[in-house]
Amino acid sequence: MDLNELLLKDVMIMDLQATTKAESIDEMVHKYFEAGVIDDEDLYKQDILKREAQSTTGIGEGIAMPHAKNKAVKRATVLFAKSKMGLDYDSLDGQPTFLFFMIAAPEGANDAHLQALAALSSLLINPDLVSKLKTVTTPDEVQSAFTAAENEKEAKEIASRLAAKNNDAKPSGNPYIVAVTACPTGIAHTYMAEAALIKQAEEMGVDIKVETNGSEGIKHRLTDEEIQRASGVIVAADKKVAMDRFNGKPLINRPVTDGIKKPEELINSAVSGKAPIYHAKGTDATETDEETSGSVWNEIYKNLMNGVSHMLPFVVGGGILMALSFIVEQYVPGGSQSQTFIFLNGIGNYAFAFLVPILAGFIAMSIGDRPALMPGIVGGYMANFAAANVIKTESVSGFLGGLAAGFIAGYVIVGLKKLFKNLPKSLDGMKPILIYPILSLLIVGAIMFFMVNPVFAQINHVLSDFLTHMGTANAVLIGTILAAMMAIDMGGPFNKAAYTFSIGVFTSTGDGKMMAAVMVGGMIPPLAIAIASTFWKNKFSEDERKAGLSNYILGISFITEGAIPYAAADPLHVITSSVIGAAIGGGLSQFWNVSVPAPHGGLWVIALATNKTFYLLSVLIGAAVAGIILGIWRPVAKENKK
Repeated sequence: MDLNELLLKDVMIMDLQATTKAESIDEMVHKYFEAGVIDDEDLYKQDILKREAQSTTGIGEGIAMPHAKNKAVKRATVLFAKSKMGLDYDSLDGQPTFLFFMIAAPEGANDAHLQALAALSSLLINPDLVSKLKTVTTPDEVQSAFTAAENEKEAKEIASRLAAKNNDAKPSGNPYIVAVTACPTGIAHTYMAEAALIKQAEEMGVDIKVETNGSEGIKHRLTDEEIQRASGVIVAADKKVAMDRFNGKPLINRPVTDGIKKPEELINSAVSGKAPIYHAKGTDATETDEETSGSVWNEIYKNLMNGVSHMLPFVVGGGILMALSFIVEQYVPGGSQSQTFIFLNGIGNYAFAFLVPILAGFIAMSIGDRPALMPGIVGGYMANFAAANVIKTESVSGFLGGLAAGFIAGYVIVGLKKLFKNLPKSLDGMKPILIYPILSLLIVGAIMFFMVNPVFAQINHVLSDFLTHMGTANAVLIGTILAAMMAIDMGGPFNKAAYTFSIGVFTSTGDGKMMAAVMVGGMIPPLAIAIASTFWKNKFSEDERKAGLSNYILGISFITEGAIPYAAADPLHVITSSVIGAAIGGGLSQFWNVSVPAPHGGLWVIALATNKTFYLLSVLIGAAVAGIILGIWRPVAKENKK
C-alpha cells in the first residue's frame, strides 16, 4: 500500500496554530472530523488522551506521534501537522515539538493499512527525512519527502537481502542479539523502536532480530533456536509480552520509548552480557533487578486484578438477577414463594457460588500459570460458604480466605516447579498431569483446612459482628474512605481495592451498605465533570463540553471511567474535587443508612435500595459539591481567553 494513501493532502495542517499540547490535540482531532476521517470527535479524542496518559507520544527530536485506534475512525489515515514556532508537547527530550503525525486506525483496520502505518512509523527515525520535513511548505512536498525516504529504504533492504543471499545465510561472526518491541496501541512506537534498534545494530556491527507485538499481531516471531543463540535479549515494551522463553538469558527490559531514543545503550547492555539474568517464574531466581521485574506491590496488584477481572461477570450478572428477585419478592403475588422469585434468586445464587473459587483460581493462575488454576479453584471453594455442607465444618473463611487461597495455590505451584526442575527430561510429561495436580491439591487443601479457614473464620466473625453493631460514626467513616478511594484513580488500584472490599462484605454478610457507599463514590467523578462543564462553560474547551454531556449518563450508570480523559489532562483540579465530593456523598449514604443489594447499576438500580430518597440525595449532593469546586477552581480554558 502506497504511504501517500495514508498521508492525505486534505488533512495536513501546514501551519498549526496551537500553542499548547492540549490545543494541538484539539486542532488535529477537529481537522480529522472536518475531513470525515472520524465521525465522533469525543470518542477518538478520549483514546488519544488515554494513550498520552500512559506515556507521552512526544518522542523527541521535534516529533510527536499521537495515535488511537477505535470505532470513531472511518479510514486509516495519518495527519501531518507542522508548527512553525514549536510547542511544549511533554517530549521525552524536553525540547519543543515541530512535527506532528496523528495516526487514526479503524477498529477493523486490514493488514495492508497496519503494515503501511508500521512502515511510516519506522521511516521517522531517518534523520534526513526529519530534516526535510522541517523545511516543507506544501502537502505535495510532504508526500514527495516520504516517497523518497521509502524508496531509499527499500533499496537498502534489497541490497541487504542480496548480501545475505551471497553469504549463503552463514553466521557473520558478529555479535547476535534478539529483541521484542511492543506498545499498548501497537501502531507507531512498536515499529519505530524496531527500526531504531535494527539501524543502530547495523551501525555497530551487531546482528539482531526484532519481534514486534503490534496491531497486526506478532511479527518476526523469535524461535527457540534464535533465543538460545543470542548473547542477550532486549525487551522494549509497555505491555505484557511472553517472557518465560528468555529464562536464563541476559535481558534488559525497558519502556518502548527507550528502544527509540536509546538503542545504542540497550544494544551495548545486551551485547556485553552485563544485563541481569532473567529467571522465569518457577525457576531458581538468584538474581533480580528492578529493570527486569516490577515491584512486589505491582506483582500483587497484577495477580489480584487477574482474579477480580474474571470474577466480575459473576458479580454483576448474579448480583443484578438477585436484586431483581428482591423486587419480585416485594411486588409480585406470592413473594418469596413465587416461581419468578425462586428462578431469579436461584440463578443469582448459583452465580455467586462461583465468586470466590473463580477469584482464587485466576489469582493462582496469574502466579503459577495453568497448573495453579485447579488448586486455586478448589482452595477458593473450600473458603466458600457453599463448601460447608461438603466438608462438614463451620470453619469457612469466605472472601478473605479465597484471596489467601489464590496466592497460596499460585506460590505452591511455583515452589513445586523449583522442587522438580531437575527431574529427568523423560519424566517432564508427568509434571502437569500427575505431580503438580496431586501434590498442589494436597498441600493447598491441608493449608486451607487446618490453617486458613479456622483463622479467617474468626476474622469474618469479628468483621460481621463489627458491621452489624457498628455505630453511625464508624459507618460514616468507612463509607467516606471507601467512596473517596473510588474517585482517587477512577478504575486503578485504589478504586478496585474499595470495590473488591465492598463485594467481599456483600457476599459474606449480605449487607449492601458498603456497596451503597462505593456506588455513590464511583458515580460522582463523571457527574462532577458533567455539572462543571455545563455551568462553567468557559472553563472547558468546546470538545470537553460536548463530551461532558455524555458524563451525565456515564455517571448515573456507575461508569467512573468517563472522567479519566479529564483527569489525565488536568489531574490536580479534577481528582481533588472528585475525591472531596465522593467522600461527602459516601459519608452521607452511611449517615442515612442507605443499602444497595446490587453490585452495579448506579441510579438504575435505585428501586432496590433502602432509603431511596437519601440514596439519590447522597449522589446529588456529592456530585454538586465536586462539580462546584471544579467549576470555580479550574482556570479558564486557553481557547476561551480573550
